[in-house]
Amino acid sequence: MVSDIMIDTHCHIDFVDFEEDFENVVERARNKLSAVVNSGTNEIDNQKTLDLAKKYEGFIYPSLGFHPVSSQNSSEEEIKSAQNHLIDNIKDIVAVGEVGMDFFYVTDKSLRERQKEIFTGFLEIANDYKVPLLIHGRDCEKKVLNMLGDYSDIPKVIFHCYGGSLKTAKKILDIDDYFISFSTMICYSQRHQELAKEIPIERILTETDSPYLALTKEERNEPVNVERAVKKLSEVKDLDIETVDEVTDKNARYVFGI
Repeated sequence: MVSDIMIDTHCHIDFVDFEEDFENVVERARNKLSAVVNSGTNEIDNQKTLDLAKKYEGFIYPSLGFHPVSSQNSSEEEIKSAQNHLIDNIKDIVAVGEVGMDFFYVTDKSLRERQKEIFTGFLEIANDYKVPLLIHGRDCEKKVLNMLGDYSDIPKVIFHCYGGSLKTAKKILDIDDYFISFSTMICYSQRHQELAKEIPIERILTETDSPYLALTKEERNEPVNVERAVKKLSEVKDLDIETVDEVTDKNARYVFGI
């Protein structure tokens, strides 16, 4: 039986998908989890995330960022405003993120360069203020890792919903306090299961990325489903559920300082 010390280290319960039954979603999460990290994806959502963290203090923790796919189309004013808002609230957050680059959805070279430029700005904030960094890096994991080499004062780094190569994963894990997060995708993705087999449990975090990455197309994902990821992780790694539960919880608390 899985205990109630699991943590969903990446979700978006501030999204409109949860408006109709938000309190029920939180209640279900409270019954199974000890904490939730909600990740902002733009300035408006960042403020919603801060408000939720205040309302549910000690259970919902805020991470503030700007999703690369949306930020690439934002004006300089919007980017600067989001960064200033982040800095103004830097003492109240557990991480900068999600920020990064997404080369899966974006193939245009100029937009990729724009993503890189914006990401660099957030890297500098995490580095200057010595705050953990929560990365969205899709189809560009190696490039992201190479960029991180210039920022030695970022205390901890999380590769959210990692789906890159095992070779790059091993290079990530060569660096102290770099972690890889597996989402509920591990329940149905053989690729993620194969990756998880090779990653030490001491460097793994668990997440849902809800409302995304549900187990079926008909479902809406939500934080309580991180329990399913923990169970599948225990099967994949041939470890008892309690061990996976305790170690990943310990990892999350260490990374986010909660």
